[in-house]
Amino acid sequence: MKEKVLQLLEDALDTNPNLFLIDFQIDANNNIKITIDGDDGVAVDDCITVSRAIEHNIDREEFDFSLEVASSGATSPLTNKRQFKKHIGRILEIKTNDGTSLEGTLAAISENDIEIKWKAREPKPVGKGKVTVEKSAVISFDDLKECKVKIIFN
Repeated sequence: MKEKVLQLLEDALDTNPNLFLIDFQIDANNNIKITIDGDDGVAVDDCITVSRAIEHNIDREEFDFSLEVASSGATSPLTNKRQFKKHIGRILEIKTNDGTSLEGTLAAISENDIEIKWKAREPKPVGKGKVTVEKSAVISFDDLKECKVKIIFN
């Protein structure tokens, strides 16, 4: 069953190149949970299209199953490199494998890493007081433990 569902899912995503897989789970009771995302976001119709592509091609007489297709939520961690592209210019909350926590604006993305920028207050080199300085960090995808988009309400 799993192989058939994966093939149908792959076919559905091939016909919608804007969409990509984030997570796929199937348990012993054939409860199927699929999470997708898209380069331009995911509409309800996208979830329906993927769901129908799978559900309409599996014989319910042969397999008893439940199917859930959902989009990656706004508070879900970014887990796929493709997700980062649409978040350039947004603030990310990052935890690295070595335990470091960073928060900054996603400035750039490459094949192997991301660059974030932020402002920090630091003591003046000479005299009393503090000065605001621009900081940046390049972080390898391999070093990312968790990365979330910070939701800001104005």
